[in-house]
Amino acid sequence: MGVTYQDSNTRMSQVAIHNGTVYLAGQVPTDTTADMRGQTEQVLARIDQLLVQAGTSKEHLISAQVWVTSMAEFDQMNQAWDAWVVPGRPPVRAAVEAKLAKPEWKVEIMVIAALLEA
Repeated sequence: MGVTYQDSNTRMSQVAIHNGTVYLAGQVPTDTTADMRGQTEQVLARIDQLLVQAGTSKEHLISAQVWVTSMAEFDQMNQAWDAWVVPGRPPVRAAVEAKLAKPEWKVEIMVIAALLEA
């Protein structure tokens, strides 16, 4: 079974699908004037879009990796996350403080999900 790639450019793809699993690239905010919660909400909305495009949804998340630029704002990220994640179906998750590729980004999130059952 091959790999399907979506939203690709010469450097990377936003989505890769293989063997019933959807892998998303790290997603970052578009409006960098927003605070941590606002940036996280943007990222989660983009993740929703990409998951639907790939044929699944956040109800089928398996894992998430979260990078934040400041643990002082970690609670704001978690407020957005807790409002978004499906009750009773949280994925396994790791969250760390990191320096991101652009200094105006406060958060980056990468997820893996199962495809919907046919």
